[in-house]
Amino acid sequence: MHITQLLRRKGAGVATVDATASVRTALALLAEHGVGALVVSADGRTVDGIVSERDVVRALHERGAGLLADPVSSVMTAQVHTCVPGAGVEELARTMTQHRVRHVPVVEGGALVGIVSIGDVVKARLDELEEERAQLVDYIQTG
Repeated sequence: MHITQLLRRKGAGVATVDATASVRTALALLAEHGVGALVVSADGRTVDGIVSERDVVRALHERGAGLLADPVSSVMTAQVHTCVPGAGVEELARTMTQHRVRHVPVVEGGALVGIVSIGDVVKARLDELEEERAQLVDYIQTG
């Protein structure tokens, strides 16, 4: 399965936040969209960084509640691992595991076209395994 197929099933919507927005605003957007990460983008098309719940929690631990008024740029990850729509789900799973990331923006021609979470990858892989199992059962029963 390719990321394109995964995005077709889950949708290509991406929650974004500007790097100059406050961490408090980012937290509100995370809650509003029910997601674990936001792509940091000035225009909604380019990837300037990514900020996750985990980034905020770690920064809160280090710097305290005053952090909530600071800009998202102070807690975001600037070096973002991205993938293209044609990438395979297994390939993306390996990337996520190797780099210990849970959210990967999907970029095509320099433009943000979606985001994939580790949960999306696991669900896609489980769906593939279930389909393979059903085919094997069908083969055994009719074979």
